[in-house]
Amino acid sequence: MGKNICWFFILALATSAAQAQSNERHSNDLKPYPAAEAGYQRQVIRLPAVSDPESYKVELAPGKLVTLDCNRQMIRGVLEQQTAKGWGYDYYTLKNIGAAASTLMACPPDSRKENEFVRITTGNRNSGETWLRYNAKLPIVVYVPEDVELRYRIWHTSETMKNAGME
Repeated sequence: MGKNICWFFILALATSAAQAQSNERHSNDLKPYPAAEAGYQRQVIRLPAVSDPESYKVELAPGKLVTLDCNRQMIRGVLEQQTAKGWGYDYYTLKNIGAAASTLMACPPDSRKENEFVRITTGNRNSGETWLRYNAKLPIVVYVPEDVELRYRIWHTSETMKNAGME
């Protein structure tokens, strides 16, 4: 029984030391980036290391939780790329968020209203998607207004390339 308690304490010490080292590494990798301005929050995405980062992309999807009826809502904003002075690391700030625009359909009387995530369209007007290069060595830092949520997806391509046919 005594040996089990001893191993438990050794494991607990090793775990807390690893956590402290991880926290220090995470706080150090944010030193180049400015603190969030009033009304903004700093969102940080840390990507896992992968063997072939060129075949990956990161899609940013800022948005808001909005109570929706049967109408579709859209929100526009501008995701501005900036560079940390003296470091050369890029970060992004979501600005100029417009009011929600909505289709104006008459909803059936029994339709329910639900909270849903409405994406803020930035970047390419047609797709609304913001794609970033995959880099596990640096965090992706995005400043968004306090009422905005930042979601993201990691995309991965196939390893094989296919030939297009001629007609």
